[in-house]
Amino acid sequence: MADLQIELAGIKSPNPFWLASAPPTNSGYQVQRAFEAGWGGAVWKTLGEPIINTSSRFAAVSFNGQRVAGFNNIELITDRPLDVNLKEIYETKKRFPEHTIIASLMVEPKQEKWHEIVKKVEAVGVDGLELNFGCPHGMAERGMGAASGQVPELVEKQTYWAKEVAQTPVIVKLTPNITDITVTAEAAVKGGADAISMINTINSLAGVDINTWNTIPHVGGKGAHGGYCGPAVKPIALNMVAECARNPLINVPISGIGGISNWQDTVEFLLMGATGVQVCTAAMHHGFRIVEDMKDGLSNYLDEKGIDSVMELVGKSVQKYSDWGNLDLNYKVVARINNDTCINCNKCHIACEDTSHQCIDLLKDPIGKSVLKVREEDCVGCNLCSIVCPVDGAIDMVEVKTDLPPMTWNERQTALSTIQSCDVNLVK
Repeated sequence: MADLQIELAGIKSPNPFWLASAPPTNSGYQVQRAFEAGWGGAVWKTLGEPIINTSSRFAAVSFNGQRVAGFNNIELITDRPLDVNLKEIYETKKRFPEHTIIASLMVEPKQEKWHEIVKKVEAVGVDGLELNFGCPHGMAERGMGAASGQVPELVEKQTYWAKEVAQTPVIVKLTPNITDITVTAEAAVKGGADAISMINTINSLAGVDINTWNTIPHVGGKGAHGGYCGPAVKPIALNMVAECARNPLINVPISGIGGISNWQDTVEFLLMGATGVQVCTAAMHHGFRIVEDMKDGLSNYLDEKGIDSVMELVGKSVQKYSDWGNLDLNYKVVARINNDTCINCNKCHIACEDTSHQCIDLLKDPIGKSVLKVREEDCVGCNLCSIVCPVDGAIDMVEVKTDLPPMTWNERQTALSTIQSCDVNLVK
């Protein structure tokens, strides 16, 4: 049976599944129930000066019958006194010494404030700290959260302040509400971060009630932007993890966050450079016991692949992730339709005819039955037909060998520059 234990920046955990700093980690009661269910770790709901939350505060985006495809919240950090949280952290760690407890922290960007809170939380036995530079609403209006996380100089400076007194590893949680997350990730590393975590939630408005014209959610008829998470944000999070993982200046472990709902999502994040993952929305949607399926699924996957430890997955796909200019322009795939499986819904034909390259023909077979056929010489391998097809296996994207050698855009430009230089020299 594969070993699910991980070690992230010296922090050991019985498995890679942590609860993210959010409503599910608001109290000792919840975190202890999560550990009983099998979660390897928990990032305690962000500690700082207690605030007042609003009612209501959550909203969800459902799509095509799927509940909670995306989740929006305007909840802030803990509204419980710091000493109460610290007491419960101490009791939880004492009861579950083998499980990981990370304290999420947020204070004003002042050196003395960071020193004070770091010392207080480490005194109760946490395994590490996570600096919350990502909260996009409420706290940002007070100069904290994303307001700090969008300024590389503040990320570096506050990380350094925390590291001045920290005795445990420091993880910096980054905001996605920025042009290039690698810039702030590099700043965190310069400040001494032992690891980074991403992504925090994305600026969002879940919707507008077209009957009342109120925002969703609303507080007495007024609304505000919130933080977006859940399955819908996974591609954005995965890209940002990959960008940081392939950046040689960001040479620290990554805790992956954003739309992780099952063991398959976890494998993707690990392959793209995360050492472990943090989960929130899926737990809020289905409860803590989802971790049982996540652990079983991951364990079975590793066994089937003949992999002894989950740590062996970390970063294995990073080298496959590059820039567009490094892609082979002469690589070719085409669509092929399996008419034994095809149900003749014609969605592929309509999509190709109206919005792609008009290379799928409606034909009749020898007995007069309608069939669909791809003109492969005109197919550009865009994948649209296979994407819209409702039947698995009805359309395959097949690699076609060409007589052309591999050639990327960057190689092509280099070759053209060489030819132009030669032509200039000949003229001279």
